[in-house]
Parts: sequence; C-alpha cells; structure tokens
Amino acid sequence: MNARRSLAERLVLGAPWLWLIVFFLIPFAIVVKISLSEAALAQPPYTPVFDLSDGWEALNRLGDLSLSAYAGLADDWLYAQAYWSSLRLAFISTLFTLAVAYPLAYAMARAPLHLRPILVVLAVAPFWTSFLIRVYAWITILKDEGLLNHTLLSLGLISEPLHIFASDTAVVIGIVYSYLPFMVLPLYNAIARQPPELIEAAADLGASPLAAFWRVTVPLSASGVLAGCLLVFIPAIGEFVIPDLLGGSDTLMIGRTLWVEFFDNRDWPAASAVAVVLLGLLLVPMALYERSQMAEAEA
Repeated sequence: MNARRSLAERLVLGAPWLWLIVFFLIPFAIVVKISLSEAALAQPPYTPVFDLSDGWEALNRLGDLSLSAYAGLADDWLYAQAYWSSLRLAFISTLFTLAVAYPLAYAMARAPLHLRPILVVLAVAPFWTSFLIRVYAWITILKDEGLLNHTLLSLGLISEPLHIFASDTAVVIGIVYSYLPFMVLPLYNAIARQPPELIEAAADLGASPLAAFWRVTVPLSASGVLAGCLLVFIPAIGEFVIPDLLGGSDTLMIGRTLWVEFFDNRDWPAASAVAVVLLGLLLVPMALYERSQMAEAEA
C-alpha cells in the first residue's frame, strides 16, 4: 500500500514537470537553437548550426554557434525602443487595470454571500466571447465616427471628435478591458479571505472607515495586488492583437516586432533572439513574485 501510494505521489508530482518539459522547455530550446543560427534564403529561413540529427558529432560544432542575432539586437535601436514601449504601455495598463479592478473586487467581496458567486460569474463573463471579437468591438467604439464620439457629440460634451483610435491610449484601453478579470479575481480572493472582525476592531479603536480601509484592507490584500499585477503585466508586454488592431503606425510593441521579423522579414534568428530576451525580462518579475510568496509563507 505504501509503495503504491509512493508511486501515485511521484506520478502526481511528476505530471507538472512533464508538462513543463514538453510544452515549455523543449520549445524554448528550439527557439534558443534558432536564435543561434544564421539567417538564410531557404526553407526554413535559417541555417541550423547545431542539429541533433547529427548525433554526437553535433557537440563538435558548438563553437560554430552564431551570436549575430543578439548582436543585431544591440546594434539596432529599434529593438530597444520596442522593449521600452512594451514595458511602458504594460506598466501604465497594469496601473489603470488595478485602479478599475480594486473597487470592483472590494464590492464583490463585501456583497452578501448569496450574490458573490453571481458576481464572480459576471466578472469572467467576457471570456465567453471571442477575444478577437471583443477587440474589434472597441474599434467601432473608439473610431472618430464611432459610438463614443457619437454619444459625446450628441450630449454636447465635445465640439469635435476625440482622436483616440490608432493611438497608445486605445491600446491601453484595450489591454485594461481585456485583462480586467485577471486582476479582479486575485483581488477578490485576497479581500474575501479577510475576517470582517478586523474592520470592526479597527473601528473600535477609533479608526474611520477610510483609515480602516487603508491600514487594514489594503495591506492584507497585497498578495492579491501583486498576483493580479503580474497576471496583467506579463502577457501585456508581449501582446500583439491589441496593438495591431487598436494601435497606430507609431505604436511599437515587441509583439508586433516579433510578427514583422517572423513573417515579413523572415529573419527567424532575429525574431527568436527577441523572444529569448523578452523571456529574460519576464523572468525578473516572476522571480520577485516567487520570492515574495516564499517570504510570506515563512512569515
């Protein structure tokens, strides 16, 4: 019985590692291999320097691996601009998403118990519609002759259409709307777990409702804030669909840069190098989050 239990435990623990190896490590190794190859006018459009089909002889060619793709990233200022623009737009979008999601999550967590499941379902309801359709809907809303400008002009609030579409502002709006549930759910979970007696104790000690909120509710929901920010910030950096549909020609994000290198320029080594560097940037907030989780567990 103990042997069977031990085998079952090993299978359960090994399944996530197997998934990680098959669907992340192996594809990432292929991307790294392509990034160390030379671009070529061929199919596929690169010259593989290191090929596992060569067997042990492939080890003798490790010295032939090319770093030209990474050198190109350092030489071309366009890539640095794309990384910086992606980080900036993702950071701004994360802040706005947090500002919108926290009141929603707080209201959900303080709602009557029988209403909370319904509110959670409503929070994730946008996921029942295609992501692409939801982004296209914002085109009809934000265009100069779209629903937003038409409404504001009808109400007399503006005298000429607002030029929001095809701009960084439209990209931020699209990211905030699309990733809002990823921020709401961790915040709701963190706030709902807080015992209501803590607020009552703060009130008994003379704290006003606002002071109790800032000194009790907000600090205790820090883990939800951090988790939600990472769930929004990390995918927003590599977002392609939203900046491609809502952004302008001057909207430069790393997702669009990857698309151009892969499908327009057909420079797979350069595109792979961009992806590897992007992953390295994403590992920093992930490592910080893991460190904070370990510190919280130890505390």
